[in-house]
Amino acid sequence: MSLSVLDLFSIGLGPSSSHTVGPMRAARRFARELGDGGPLAGTAGVRAEFYGSLAATGVGHGSDTAVVLGLAGRDPETIGAREAPEVVREVEETGRLPLDGTHDIAFVRERDVVLHQGSSLPGHPNGMRLSALDAEGEVLFAEEYYSVGGGFVVTAAELADPVPDAPETPKPFPFADGDELLQRCAATGLSIAEVMRENERTRHSDAEIDTALLDVWDVMQECVENGCTREQESLPGPLQTKRRAPALRRRLRELEAEGPGLGKHATLAELEWVNLYALAVNEENASGGRVVTAPTNGAAGIIPAVLHYAIRFLHGEADPATVQDKVLEFLLTAGAIGTLFKRNASISGADVGCQGEVGSACSMAAAGLCAVLGGTPTQVENAAEIGLEHNLGLTCDPIAGLVQIPCIERNAIASVKAINAARLALAGDGSHRVSLDQAIRTMRDTGRDMMSKYKETSLGGLAVNVAVNVPEC
Repeated sequence: MSLSVLDLFSIGLGPSSSHTVGPMRAARRFARELGDGGPLAGTAGVRAEFYGSLAATGVGHGSDTAVVLGLAGRDPETIGAREAPEVVREVEETGRLPLDGTHDIAFVRERDVVLHQGSSLPGHPNGMRLSALDAEGEVLFAEEYYSVGGGFVVTAAELADPVPDAPETPKPFPFADGDELLQRCAATGLSIAEVMRENERTRHSDAEIDTALLDVWDVMQECVENGCTREQESLPGPLQTKRRAPALRRRLRELEAEGPGLGKHATLAELEWVNLYALAVNEENASGGRVVTAPTNGAAGIIPAVLHYAIRFLHGEADPATVQDKVLEFLLTAGAIGTLFKRNASISGADVGCQGEVGSACSMAAAGLCAVLGGTPTQVENAAEIGLEHNLGLTCDPIAGLVQIPCIERNAIASVKAINAARLALAGDGSHRVSLDQAIRTMRDTGRDMMSKYKETSLGGLAVNVAVNVPEC
């Protein structure tokens, strides 16, 4: 599997990359296939069936509305957070859906979106089947899709027999694991970010790489600002989780105004700002806002929080060109580490628990921060390993199936953990007993051993030990 850093950082809507972005992409792909030589003209209806984790927590994650958007031809990277509910509302009010944006069909979400709770498809916990029906309700065309984490989607056939990558220019410095990545750095004298850029150049020009990554940084900043300025007191859904980012920013700004002793130059105050950045992003994600999948939506606050910390508190006095270079170095480094998780384990909470989401994001953020602080490749790899090692075994047990508790606070905690991991690595010479590859293998094995009720089903952990009055999904 050939991965680009731009695959790891995509822009989409919350609250979940695997349960919202993935189903939207699958539904859009299905609609496109119907129109591209398929039976679109004879299609009178569509049925969407969810299995496994998608069935268990799909409604809380917005999977049912995401399918509506995808079938209507909308793309998660371009649709606006305000436009999305308007499209869904029109479908609900009219009972009609513009399939692939052009072909009008009858569609009633309560009837045409089916949750097969307690049943799974064989390939992955996040399985779904989409079927096109004729006027008599007979199936014209059907396809099974799996949302495998981070918004990545494959069909059942692709999962069983992966299609070989299309011929492309060989990468100058390919690497399949962390050890090979370090070997490339040692042999060339390049940093991890430089190795990643050299490989990216086989697909994109430098201008394209820089523009795409700086757009990602822009959306991360917008997401923080949006999360700090939302007027609603509570997040959507039955938990009525109180927003904390707006009030926390007001308090921190008041403390800054009192003087540097209480302001941004105090270490604990810096960490409070890190908490704020993470909370703002994940509250925005929980609201269905526009976020960067980094590498998932459930862990979307960690990399932005640590990158905000690096820019504001460590390079805040630098000229704009230097700041831009640091942003690019951070994201390229984090992206290189992210490809190792995607290739050798998983970034799906439904597959390996939250260690695959928050654990991978913490590791990526620790690596990025270590790099921009001048860490050597071995120190960067050490930072990534520390960031992951202390998230091993982390379960995914969202209360009421919502990406709110414990997800939002978990991003804040992991952001601070990533900063500490980077500093611990910088305090050493890069040598360490546990390698990143060993930690990633351990995460994979732990995920396989983990009971399914702890993997994004809301059937275990906090989800069953915290009483909540919610309607049955």
